[in-house]
Amino acid sequence: MQQKFERRKQHINTHAMHAFCPHVPTLNLYTPLDKSFAKVAQCSGFSRTKELKNSLHFLLLQKFCPSFPKESACDSIIIKEENKIFRFTTVFSLYFRTWHHLHLSVLCINPTGRRRGFKTSSNATARLQSQIESCSGWVRGWAHVPMLPLLLLLLLASHGHGPAAAAAQGLPPLPIGVNYGANADNLPSPAAVATFLATKTTVNRVKLFDANPAFLDAFAANAPSISIAVSIPNAALPSFADRATGLDAARGWVRDNLAAHVANGANVTLLLAGNEILGPVVVPDLVVALLPAMRRLNQALQLEKLPQVRVTTPHYLGILAPSDGIPSNARFRPGFDDKVLAPMLKFHNETGSPLMVNAYPYFSYNAQNLNYAIFRPNAGIYDPATKLNYTSMFDAQMDAIYTAMKKLGFGDVQIAVGEAGWPTQAEPGQVGVGPEEARDFNAGMIRVCSGGKGTPLMPGRTFETYIFSLFDENQKPGPIAERNFGIFNPDFTPKYDLGLLRDGSSASPNPSPNPSPKPSPNPSPSGGGKWCVAKASADATTLQNNINYACGFVDCKPIQSGGGCFDPNNVQSHASFVMNAYYQANGRHDDDCDFKGTGMVTSSDPSYGSCKYVS
Repeated sequence: MQQKFERRKQHINTHAMHAFCPHVPTLNLYTPLDKSFAKVAQCSGFSRTKELKNSLHFLLLQKFCPSFPKESACDSIIIKEENKIFRFTTVFSLYFRTWHHLHLSVLCINPTGRRRGFKTSSNATARLQSQIESCSGWVRGWAHVPMLPLLLLLLLASHGHGPAAAAAQGLPPLPIGVNYGANADNLPSPAAVATFLATKTTVNRVKLFDANPAFLDAFAANAPSISIAVSIPNAALPSFADRATGLDAARGWVRDNLAAHVANGANVTLLLAGNEILGPVVVPDLVVALLPAMRRLNQALQLEKLPQVRVTTPHYLGILAPSDGIPSNARFRPGFDDKVLAPMLKFHNETGSPLMVNAYPYFSYNAQNLNYAIFRPNAGIYDPATKLNYTSMFDAQMDAIYTAMKKLGFGDVQIAVGEAGWPTQAEPGQVGVGPEEARDFNAGMIRVCSGGKGTPLMPGRTFETYIFSLFDENQKPGPIAERNFGIFNPDFTPKYDLGLLRDGSSASPNPSPNPSPKPSPNPSPSGGGKWCVAKASADATTLQNNINYACGFVDCKPIQSGGGCFDPNNVQSHASFVMNAYYQANGRHDDDCDFKGTGMVTSSDPSYGSCKYVS
C-alpha cells in the first residue's frame, strides 16, 4: 500500500512539474522520488518547506500567492487529508475530477460536495481564505465556488481542457469580440444579429469590414452596449494623407459615416485605417499614406467631438522579419521597423490605441505541429533566452510581436487581435480541420486573451480580440476553409460550444438574408525567374522552425496531407516550399530567403509533378 501511495504521489507531482516547468523531460513512474521532487523545485524556483517539501498543493499555492506563509498551522491537517485522498482515489480520477478537493484540503477549507467525509476547521478556513484573497488580489465572486478550486480549473484549462469542462465546474463565460462579415446569402438581418449578440451571448465587441449604415443603425437601436470597430477601405487612405486637404477629407468621412450613427447610439470605439497595408501584398503608395492618414483621422475624430474612437490598422504577421520562430529573436522587418512601425507605435502610445495584428496559427500548422497550433498538450518550443517554454503557437506569435515592439522601445503599447480563428471544414483529406479543432483553438485563444491568462511574456494581461468569424460566409471565393470559419449558424445555434451563450439562453430568431461582402482576399504574388529553397546542409530542427514561422504568413495547405506538395513527406521538401512562398510573397528580396543562413536563391524551378512553386 505504501509503495502504491508513493507512486501515485509522484505521478501527481510530475504533473505539477510540467504545469510550471514544461521544458523539463517527463519523469516516468520509476524515476526515484527525490529526483522528481528536486527537478520540480529546481525549475520552478519554489523552495521545499519543512513539512510539505513533496507537496504539489504547496507548489500551486505558492504559484498564485508567492507571499503566502511558508509554513502553516494546519500542516498536519493537510498531510492527513492528502493521505486520505490518495488512498481513496485512483490516479486518473484524481487528476481529472478531484484536484479541487485536494487543494481545498490544502487551505483547510470544507469543500462543497465533498467525498468521504473530509472535514476541516471553519476557523482555519476563514483565516487562510482571507490570507489568499489578500496576497492574490482575487476575490470570491460566486457563493459556492471557493477560490483555489477556481484557480486549479483555470490551470487545467491552460492544459487543453475545453470550455465545456470549465462550464461544468462553474466557471463564468468570458467576453470576446467577433468579426461580423456578411458575404453570404443565408444570414439573418443586422437587427436580429445585434439583438442576439446583446441579449443571448457574452460577445461584447463586433468588428465590421466597412461602415455599412444598416449595420451601424441596427447596433445603435438594438445593442448600444456592444463596442464596434468600423473599417475604412484601403483606397481611401491617400485622400486623408494629403497635407493640404487630408484633414478636411478625414472630417468629411467621419461626419458622413460615423457621427450620426454614434449620436443615435452606436458604440463605435475603433476606426480601422485600411487592412494589412504592410503586406502580404505591398502597395508603396498606401504604405506611405498609412500613418499620415491615421493621424488625420485621429485629428478629425477630436474635432468632430468623437474622442472615444481610437484609430489603428490591422497588420498581418509578416511585419515581423524572418526568424527561427523563437519569440525572443523576433524583430520587425528591416525598412518597416524604424521608418514605419516605430513612428506608428509612437502614435499608438500617444493616443492610447492598440497595435492590431491578425494572428492565424491555422495558416502555419501541419500534421506534426497541430497540437501546438490548437492549444492541445504538446512538448512545446523552448526559448533559451527567456527560459520560457511555448506550448501554444498563438502565444509565441503574440510574444514575438511584443518582443519586436519592445526592441523599438514601445513595450507598453497595447496589442489587439483583429482576426484569429479556425475553420470547421476544408479540402477533402485535410487533417486538423473540424468542429473539435476549431473549438479547441478558439477556446484556448479566449482563455489567453479574455481570461486573464495572458502569454508567457505578458502574464495576466488581456487583449482586445475579435474571433474570425461570427458566421460562415458561403459566397466568399477561394478554398473551402474561407467559407467555414463561423462560430454560429444562421439560426444562431452554435456550431460548437465555446461557452458564449448566456445562462439559459436559446436561439430562435427567424433568419433573413442581408449580405454585406467582405473585401476579397489579397491575390497571390506572381513573378518569375527566382525561387527560394532550403540548403541541403540545413539541419531538420532549424527547417522545422522555418516552417512554423513562414506558415504564419503564407498558405501552407499544399504541404499538408492530401496537398499537392505533401510528398515527399520530409522536412527538407516542406521547408523549401514554404520558404519559397514566403520569399515570393514578400517581394523576392534576398534577405527574405536567408532564414538564418538555411535558405538560398536559385534560378532553377524546383516545381515537380503536381507541386507548383509560386514564382
